[in-house]
Amino acid sequence: MELADGRKDVVDPEVRAYVSSLVTALGGSGADEDGRYVLGDDALACLRDLKRWLKLYDEKANRLDVARCLAESNLVGGDLLQILAAWPENATDDRLKSKIALACLELLVPLTWPLEKDPQNMTVNHHRHIPYLQLAHLGYKRSIINYDGARILHTAVRCALPSMAEAMGDRSTRDEGIIKLLLYFIRNIAMIAPPPSVQYQGDEAEISRSATIDAFDYQDIFHLLLTVSSTMGEEFNTQDVVLLDVLFHLIKGVDIEKLFMDEKKANNSNMDELVQLRKKEAAMLRGYQANAPTRHNRFGAMVWMKREDSRMTTISGQAALTSAKTSLAKMDSSKKFRPPRRAMKGDAGPMDFDTPVALSVRASKNLRTFVEDFLDSGFNPLFNHIRKAIDREAERILEYHPRQFFYLVSWFLEAERVRRRNKKPARGQKQPAAEELDSFALIASVLNQEMFVALNRSMDFSYENKSWANLSAAMKCFTQILLTVQEMSESPLEEDQEIAENILNRIFYEETTHDRVANITRTYKDQGFGYLDSCTELTHNYMRILEHYSKQNVDMQVRSRRRVRRKKKAAREAGQDEGNDDNLDDSDAEDEARAERTSHERKFDFKRFASRFVTQGCIDTFVKFTSYYNDLKAEQLKRAHRFFYRVAFKQEMSVMLFRVDIVSLFYKMIKGPEGLDSTSANFKEWDELVRQLIKKCTRKIEERPELVVEMLFSKINSTAHYLEYGYEKQTVTSKPRAAAELEVKPGMEWEEQIGVVVGALLDRNEGDLLRWVKTQLSGAESERRSWEATNTALQSVEKDPFADDETPAVAPEPLQPSTILVKPSDDKCKVAMFKNGYLCLLMTLISFQRFGEDDDPEATWTIPPSLSADQLKQLLDLINKSEFSPPTFDDGREAADFIRRKSAGAAGRRRAAFDDEDDGIDDDDDEELLFPAGGPTAMKKSDALKELKKTRRRRRKEGTESEDDGPTEEQLRARRDVRRQKELEKNRKIKSDLFVHDSDEEDDEERDKAFFEAEEKLRQRSKIQIMKELLGVGESKGQPAATKGKKRHSNEMASDSDDENTIMTGNKKRQSSAISIDSDEEATAASGRSSSPARDSVLAESEGDATDTPMSSPHTKSTQPKRRKVLNDDEPASPVQSAVTKIVPVDETMSDDEEEDALPILRPARQRVRAGFIVDSSDEE
Repeated sequence: MELADGRKDVVDPEVRAYVSSLVTALGGSGADEDGRYVLGDDALACLRDLKRWLKLYDEKANRLDVARCLAESNLVGGDLLQILAAWPENATDDRLKSKIALACLELLVPLTWPLEKDPQNMTVNHHRHIPYLQLAHLGYKRSIINYDGARILHTAVRCALPSMAEAMGDRSTRDEGIIKLLLYFIRNIAMIAPPPSVQYQGDEAEISRSATIDAFDYQDIFHLLLTVSSTMGEEFNTQDVVLLDVLFHLIKGVDIEKLFMDEKKANNSNMDELVQLRKKEAAMLRGYQANAPTRHNRFGAMVWMKREDSRMTTISGQAALTSAKTSLAKMDSSKKFRPPRRAMKGDAGPMDFDTPVALSVRASKNLRTFVEDFLDSGFNPLFNHIRKAIDREAERILEYHPRQFFYLVSWFLEAERVRRRNKKPARGQKQPAAEELDSFALIASVLNQEMFVALNRSMDFSYENKSWANLSAAMKCFTQILLTVQEMSESPLEEDQEIAENILNRIFYEETTHDRVANITRTYKDQGFGYLDSCTELTHNYMRILEHYSKQNVDMQVRSRRRVRRKKKAAREAGQDEGNDDNLDDSDAEDEARAERTSHERKFDFKRFASRFVTQGCIDTFVKFTSYYNDLKAEQLKRAHRFFYRVAFKQEMSVMLFRVDIVSLFYKMIKGPEGLDSTSANFKEWDELVRQLIKKCTRKIEERPELVVEMLFSKINSTAHYLEYGYEKQTVTSKPRAAAELEVKPGMEWEEQIGVVVGALLDRNEGDLLRWVKTQLSGAESERRSWEATNTALQSVEKDPFADDETPAVAPEPLQPSTILVKPSDDKCKVAMFKNGYLCLLMTLISFQRFGEDDDPEATWTIPPSLSADQLKQLLDLINKSEFSPPTFDDGREAADFIRRKSAGAAGRRRAAFDDEDDGIDDDDDEELLFPAGGPTAMKKSDALKELKKTRRRRRKEGTESEDDGPTEEQLRARRDVRRQKELEKNRKIKSDLFVHDSDEEDDEERDKAFFEAEEKLRQRSKIQIMKELLGVGESKGQPAATKGKKRHSNEMASDSDDENTIMTGNKKRQSSAISIDSDEEATAASGRSSSPARDSVLAESEGDATDTPMSSPHTKSTQPKRRKVLNDDEPASPVQSAVTKIVPVDETMSDDEEEDALPILRPARQRVRAGFIVDSSDEE
């Protein structure tokens, strides 16, 4: 509808007419009543009708027409506030006025309700009315908190006082609604603020945060909030979330340091801030004047700049004349292409808590008083009640309430720390006594385990769902909890120190907390500066406090659930359940090894934890934070400085900072333009850090020139490690372990064993694996039966029909069927074939065969050819029988109780072999030794004799004692244990000569070659010498050949080891073994009766085989003489024996010492001596 001036009416005319008539009938002021507001006759009915219009038309139809009409008619300022102001405080008993005041309050709440822009539900009416209504809300707030005639907020509180006076159990639903209505009205007033997209024409000081706080203090709203919060859970229950909203919108963005400054310190702080701003301005002007334009700046300038690639670039303006850097900056600023910028992910709406808010001195004083009173009385009851509601997910808890909760907790914890810090006496003043100190009991409700669980759950949920605002609030809360607990640990009260130690132990014990902090820091990307500040603050304080705590607690342990989850996942995939592992009889040695391995995995290493932050993602997060260096506070700059110092020098990974943009940022911070103020407190630290980093960068480039290329890119850990240390990082990959080899406890038949394994699989809910085994058996049975039928048919066809039946035919070798491969049905089944010990035991019992290494996941199972179709059918029937009628056991035992590891059975057998007595106790002290024993221990005869005599004396001594004085059963058992331990210790020390020799370490090829050449020459010379002596060549005059033969044989046979009836005596020096000759050949040479043809044949043979290796040891002579003694003295010596047995003369090559030790050698007698041919031994071949 068009109006008279041509404008279109955005509201339905009928709606406007109805609403306007109700507003007119409500009442008004006139000259007759001296300007006082006079209610209409049906004022209460008009108020209720207006409420119905708002509820039925705007809310039900999702329109804002009625609210627009009421705003245009100035209902709030012209009528409602006038009606509330006309209710004097001494007229509390006036029921009509109280009802009218309550009706006005029922209208004020929906009229001041916050407007939400929901893109999915917004209509054309919303886009038309919301901007106008937002400005109307600002007018409502200004009128309410600055009303001169009366305290409107105080009057609203009076409307709810009768309901609040009732006990919580006696209140009706209407009373609860009135209390909630009052709190919502206060929430709306605190929440209304100038929207960022709408320009407010009035004075913003009238609706600012300072004006709101002053109005709340003046109209006793703070007293109401303290009353409700301190009695939360006792007198109030569901009003906690509304009170949470009020507190959030009152204190969000308030600087706590400035809030708790007294007036003198605040003035000094403001003065210092002004001085810093003046210095910054002066430094900026000095930098500008260094390149200030001259008097010729009215003339234009154009510069041609030659670039690296010999290309010319034109730059206009005198700024290009100063330096090459400014020329490039001018060229970059003149580029036409602008990359698109995405909107920041931060929340800039009413729930934003990162935007700082400045308060006036009066408002700061009022708010500080309220905060101190709230910490003393209302903090614990309110936040404990809200935390319980969040944990049980009550219906009144909305999506944004956890965010407000964690932010308020962090804000009040920091306020408590600042308050305690300001209470500390200055240096030189008397320290208060221990009993006068305040404990941390005022904030204990947020320092318990339930709070930590809720905080961790919220952080995980927010991180997974990418609720960055909620995660930022949770990070702030976690940071302030850490800082508060750290102050508790420094408290002079021992009780606070113990509580702080317990809290830190609980926080740092969970490795998931360490992982969460590292992941949050690594995954920052465009979440806004507030989120970035919270993230870096948490990382800085967490690492600092954790490092200090780990140094105090060297044996700090962490609980890692990642490995447990991985094992459980693998077990589920393999069809295993770790809960039944206790049923297996593990030995104590395996338990100790497992406990040691777990303890090693759980031991905390701070350097290893800090290495998680030496990733490109974490460094990029802090680089992004440092890029705001001109807007950061001194504490924030210190935070970034400590992180980069830790990366470069403590973790020794400065290579991660050697990137072009990072080095450029550091250089710009120090050298400019627009760098850090040289007079700031952090400038010297940053200057030294940047100087050292650039120095290390230049040195590293000289060492590894490839770093020049890598400076253009981000670096992964392997690349950074190589650039830093010059070699690749060594990693050890663990091979997958197969399932423990199981067995059914002895004492059962084969069919019963299969029934036990099938029952165990069913108890573990692994029927799918059992069905898979039956499928494999069924398929193999059909395949094997078809093969047997085919083979029978072929044999009948190949049989010769014309063959004579009486002639027995040679039976052909029977054909064997092919091996059937067992194929897994899916990946889960494949893993179970490798990991599930129960499944492997069942397949082993039904004669399946496994091919491959034990720890090879790709090993295959097959059905052997030896199983016929009938046998496979029998196995399938047996499994079906066991499945449908599983075995039952007495005493409530399950099938898994009859299955054990094979190692447990082997340990029991070794125990039985070691100790004859069985005391009924499973002492699993056996362990797998590194080396088996290499044989009996050598012992001297003298030592053995002494040991035997000692044992006999002890036995005789014990025998003389009475039986009553003998050892008891416990003493005997203790002795057996001592003997067992000694035996184990002795076996552990075995180095096993079966496997290790001194000669194994010899690996000199030149020495081996020379040794074998010398041995070969010695063999040839010895063989020629033997042949000469056998043939009598080169005999000395006057000495018969037989004598020389005897001498040679006596020297050579001195080391013969075939005669076991002789005893070797003499010096223990190393002896070379002599060349042994066949006994008949020796006899022939000794008797000298060998014929001439035999000698000729032997000589010819020796000439032909001169290069053959003799069969005996390479040494020709013994280095010392020996003698042999014939044990059988009763047997008479033959003539030949008497001729052979003589004293051997000492060799001429022996030394004098050896000559003194020389002893005669007795040659054993030979019964039969025959002459014959001399042939080479077959052992030489």
